[in-house]
Amino acid sequence: MATNLIVRNIGPEIAQALKEAAARHGRSAEAEHREILRAALARPARRTFKEVLAAMPDVGTDEDFNFRRA
Repeated sequence: MATNLIVRNIGPEIAQALKEAAARHGRSAEAEHREILRAALARPARRTFKEVLAAMPDVGTDEDFNFRRA
């Protein structure tokens, strides 16, 4: 279901930047606006705790993390 969105009180420099970005990408200012919103609001896929731990680099030794060193 499509919904309309009206954005008011945009400064002329922002409007011009939007038009320039749209021209660079070969699309309308409206399509550029939709893409900016989609990219800004898209959520990356969630990783499991196990995946986050597996992605941590294996650096240092256990002694490097010992906070009770003499």
